[in-house]
Amino acid sequence: MDKDDLLKLAGSGRFTPGIYNYCDRWCERCPVTSRCLTFAMMKEEGGGQDVSDISNAEFWRHLTDSLRVAGDLLRERAEQLGVDLDAVTGEELAEDEKRTEEARNHECCRMAKRYAEIVEEWFDSGMADGKHTGRAGVGLQDAMEVIRWYQHQIYIKLLRAIRSDSEDQPEIGDDIPCDSVAQAKIALIGIDRSIAAWDVVRKHLRAPGNEVLDLMVHLDRLRRGVEKLFPDARALVRPGFEAIDVDSSSV
Repeated sequence: MDKDDLLKLAGSGRFTPGIYNYCDRWCERCPVTSRCLTFAMMKEEGGGQDVSDISNAEFWRHLTDSLRVAGDLLRERAEQLGVDLDAVTGEELAEDEKRTEEARNHECCRMAKRYAEIVEEWFDSGMADGKHTGRAGVGLQDAMEVIRWYQHQIYIKLLRAIRSDSEDQPEIGDDIPCDSVAQAKIALIGIDRSIAAWDVVRKHLRAPGNEVLDLMVHLDRLRRGVEKLFPDARALVRPGFEAIDVDSSSV
């Protein structure tokens, strides 16, 4: 897809502006892909498994093409605004790194990173291969996929939320969520779904000890910490996700 094709697609009126900035990137399980320009671009460029599978060379080719088109658009827009993209000082870079390091050391980020490590240890231990109870309901494999999907993403979203929260952000329109609160919202959704998925695992597997319950407690403590740090996150309705966010606000 070249620049003109992208501009034509973006101007079709079918999509919610910026919806892809406020999602968890799980296109296969997203109910609002019809509103997403990024998803439409993937379909226009061929769709199917080749475009979404990061182990496939076709994925990386499409990503490189998208980066080239985005670069062209950014340069044109910067020229229109009179912005010099190369005018980044050493002081600005140092301040940026300082904010990032402070975010990494925040208690919530440390808890999220530790959670990802504990999950990896749990899977490496072979606990996932334990005896099944044969219970009906949400499948064990589905629960495992949910856990794996959000395992590292919770940390990444919280890092961005806390990092953004420390910046002097410009005023934006009422219909555009504050980035820090939006990222915290996505992290909370990931935590909610992970806790629910671990409960499914707990019911399906005859695992010794309280390893799964301990994981759930860890996540619940993290959830409470994020809610305290970003008290407006639960109530935030992301563009294009109205019904989903209304449902998740009551979790």
